[in-house]
Amino acid sequence: MSLITPDFGLFFWMAIVFIIVLAILWKWGFPSIVNMVNSRKEFIDDSLRKAHEANERLANIQKEGETMLQNAREKQAQILKDAADTRDAIVVKAQEKATNEGSRLLNEAKAEIEAEKQNAIRDIRTQVAEISVQVAEKIVREKLSSNESQMELINKLLNDISVGKNNE
Repeated sequence: MSLITPDFGLFFWMAIVFIIVLAILWKWGFPSIVNMVNSRKEFIDDSLRKAHEANERLANIQKEGETMLQNAREKQAQILKDAADTRDAIVVKAQEKATNEGSRLLNEAKAEIEAEKQNAIRDIRTQVAEISVQVAEKIVREKLSSNESQMELINKLLNDISVGKNNE
């Protein structure tokens, strides 16, 4: 039965070796292990804190990005609205200017047409007067080719003048 129950001497030396090993571990081993565990715990805690901060920064950056994107969209909408308003104002001004220019050109054209019409009427009257004088001259020459017809015309004119003075 010596296999199952140890001898007192073996038990004693085993206990002494265990106490020495335990004392050595207690003095130098456990503090190193505890320091390493604490160091590892601090490293993990620090990493978790940094990850949490990084997540918060990422969330803030995303919010800022969304805010900037929304601001950019609002500015774009405002710029487009301003551009549309400017375009409309330019179109209205151009239409007004075209209308005014058209009216001015139409009035100038009417005035020019009227002036040309008056010039044409004057030219026609002048030509009619010249032609009438030429026709009358030819007729008078033919009728007054003899002395007798000249005397007859003079008497007729004198009678007309004297009748005209009596009527006045």
